Amino acid sequence: QVQLVESGGGLVQAGGSLRLSCAASGRTFRSYHMAWFRQAPGKEREFVAAVSWSGGSTAYADSVKGRFTISRDNAKNTVYLQMNSLNPEDTAVYYCAADRTTATVVRTAPYAMDYWGKGTLVTVSS
Repeated sequence: QVQLVESGGGLVQAGGSLRLSCAASGRTFRSYHMAWFRQAPGKEREFVAAVSWSGGSTAYADSVKGRFTISRDNAKNTVYLQMNSLNPEDTAVYYCAADRTTATVVRTAPYAMDYWGKGTLVTVSS
């Protein structure tokens, strides 16, 4: 069992930056691929970014590529999402998720995730 707690959300102006953190409990964090998803009001949850258990492989949604960076620190049981050049379309609740697959390739579908955090709200004003 893994518990995930997100932090770092808030209100930011367009063009600004935020860094989200997701702290995980348990000794098996380093064996999970980790991902960030987001859900805007009235929309479905969508993939944002993922990182492999080692940190050596990443994947990004086209909408955030070049602006967001996912990383992890296995010593701290934490995964991060650095978000730059934010725009109002990035406004959403951001969720951290853990995937305990043994596959080497990171997965991006919400149904593939095994554990979820409760989310942190990011609001970007124009």
